[in-house]
Amino acid sequence: MLGLLLLQVLPSCLWLGHSEVVNSFETSCPQFFFHEIPPNEALEPQKPAWICQRYKNQYYFATLYDRKMRIPVYSAYIYQPGPGKRPKTWLVEPQLIGPTYPKTMEKEWTLLNRYNVTLEKLSQSQAILHDYKNLTGLNRGHLNPNGHHDDYSSRMATFTLTNIVPQDEKLNGGAWNNYEQQTMIRRTQGCKTTYVIVGAVPGNNYIAKGRVNKPSHLWSAACCVVDNNYIKAWAVIAENDRNQVQLLTLGELEDTLTELYGRGQVFLFDSDCPRE
Repeated sequence: MLGLLLLQVLPSCLWLGHSEVVNSFETSCPQFFFHEIPPNEALEPQKPAWICQRYKNQYYFATLYDRKMRIPVYSAYIYQPGPGKRPKTWLVEPQLIGPTYPKTMEKEWTLLNRYNVTLEKLSQSQAILHDYKNLTGLNRGHLNPNGHHDDYSSRMATFTLTNIVPQDEKLNGGAWNNYEQQTMIRRTQGCKTTYVIVGAVPGNNYIAKGRVNKPSHLWSAACCVVDNNYIKAWAVIAENDRNQVQLLTLGELEDTLTELYGRGQVFLFDSDCPRE
């Protein structure tokens, strides 16, 4: 009887113990990817971190983070838009400092004051609030936008700096916002589940005295399951210094990213998602 009880308790303990910085998405938070298959290695940076974005003991999305550039490569999530308040608090990822730190995103203040982390130690591991101060023509651009989530906790989870890139101000408030808020609503009509991956291509410029990379392009791809027999897909890309978004097929985006990243053919979704 005791053995049976232990067997029942153990899996739940293991689940609670899943750290946020993980070894692979497939084994830790595959639910954010179509058919539970993340993009292939062609997007992987030199110093990657796989983050299952955890807030209040729940996973909300997945981010592949570039420790060297201090920006996300991509964030993957399920599109579930809803009305609600926009959070104002910014969070950071404790486990990028080391595995002994909390498994859930925290405020910088909490890490500095409750966990005795120095600002220097925190800033070595990731971008911090100070990096995004006094920007000209750029602001904090969400890859996974808070407006694509339907409750306060899921929106709050998008306010981690590991989901943020320096984005052209006009693009962020203009054509990109238009895509996020209007095009996505139109395109997802009839979709039961829409899997989204939004990414940033590292560029040649930096903010914060060379600490944080300014991406050359932002891109987004969606794979929408209408029913068992019908799946549709679409994609966009934008240069990060122009207020313009280009609508593409999934295949066109993958080919463009293959050229931009230069690390072999990019596959964003499982092959069942149509490329045309």
